[in-house]
Amino acid sequence: MADSADLRSYLALLEKQGELVHVKKQVDPRFELAAVVSKLDGGKAVVFDRVRSSKISVASNICGTAKRFHLAIGAKGRPQGVMEAKKAIHARMAEALGRLSEPKKAAKGLFEQNTSKSLGDLPIVTHFEKDAGAFATASIVFAKDQEKGNQNSSTHRLLRLDERHMAIRMVEGRHLHKCFTYARDHGEDLKVAIAIGVHPAVSIAAAYQAAYGVDEMLIANSLLEGGLSLAKTGYAQAQVPSHAEIVLEGRILKDRTHEEWMVEMLRTYDFKRKQPVFELEKISFRNGAIYHDILPGYAEHRLLMGLPVEAKMYDYVKSVVPTTQAVHLTDGGSNWLAAVIQIKKRLEGEPKNAIMAAFAAHPSLKMATVVDDDIDPSDAVAVEYAIASRCQADRDFVILPNAKGSSLDPSSDQVNLLTTKLGIDATATLLKPRDHFEIAKIPGQEKTKLDDYV
Repeated sequence: MADSADLRSYLALLEKQGELVHVKKQVDPRFELAAVVSKLDGGKAVVFDRVRSSKISVASNICGTAKRFHLAIGAKGRPQGVMEAKKAIHARMAEALGRLSEPKKAAKGLFEQNTSKSLGDLPIVTHFEKDAGAFATASIVFAKDQEKGNQNSSTHRLLRLDERHMAIRMVEGRHLHKCFTYARDHGEDLKVAIAIGVHPAVSIAAAYQAAYGVDEMLIANSLLEGGLSLAKTGYAQAQVPSHAEIVLEGRILKDRTHEEWMVEMLRTYDFKRKQPVFELEKISFRNGAIYHDILPGYAEHRLLMGLPVEAKMYDYVKSVVPTTQAVHLTDGGSNWLAAVIQIKKRLEGEPKNAIMAAFAAHPSLKMATVVDDDIDPSDAVAVEYAIASRCQADRDFVILPNAKGSSLDPSSDQVNLLTTKLGIDATATLLKPRDHFEIAKIPGQEKTKLDDYV
């Protein structure tokens, strides 16, 4: 049975649009596969048809551009450029969040066609030379919140330790960690199901960081226009996408940890931590299963993490400063630590309000720059020009020492999650005539084609 809202249908769409390539040559999941994906960064999605020591193919870079992200969630229009795509994505996310709906229930999941008891059957990838080992990076973990009775889903990296065990990284205080600590405090392991290889709308919903108690699969169903169906797993009794390519079931052990580390969004190594251990009960997978791998620190990783948060930031900042035009998490900030906010300024204090709202919406944010509506937030040169020509440091810098930051920032206090945040008001002051800051234009310049003259 086919599913129109699965990874396969999305890959078929990419292939039809010339956005996908196949690698027929056998590749080694240790470094070689990652090296090939790195060469496609910002380019096409890829499927590796033959991976050494596994019968399962690997897809990567499937959401590695804003265009493909736009396509994955059914955003409107055919945007020209990054900011047009992002604005359409933000609008689509807001629309989906405004009309959450329950997914359909399937009697049986497509993933139940085959079973295995060994993690060695999966083409888990080793990406970088100093990583702790081979990591599953596109793994969505489903767990029941025993306090609220609802289900949580979120993406977590897992380090393969042996045929049955993986160390799982859980950010302290986030939803899955709360579910785990509740089970542990009651003397229990936490049963979970882990889906790998889903429609990217599901991955995007899992990355949204929804309010505590909100089931992310309602967001995914809305993004898929009601096309998501869930099936209950046998061991973990979790409701997972019925179209998932691969589903692992098992438990996060209450009393066992293992040290793990890997490359993160900034393309630097995360520091070593002892993390809980997942113990496998069984693997279920579809005929001709496709494993999804995300190359850490590259575009797909940064966009899947950053764009859902960016949409959340846009809604939050706009509620404080209604004339907010756009929010852009920059490539230079790894789509996580630095943002540019574009507003149509009406009052002198608005940029600082926008800065504070951005920090509140995204606690990991380290630097926020506010620009006028004639500055393209995605153009780093234009933003630097605004800082250079419209900003005075003594008046327009906001410095917040000892604020909660991101553990990913190697310059911060990564243990206590403390950082110094910087806000920059790079908007033109309203206390001077606007024409002092006007960027000169040549009439007819945009329509003039050099080929007509040279």
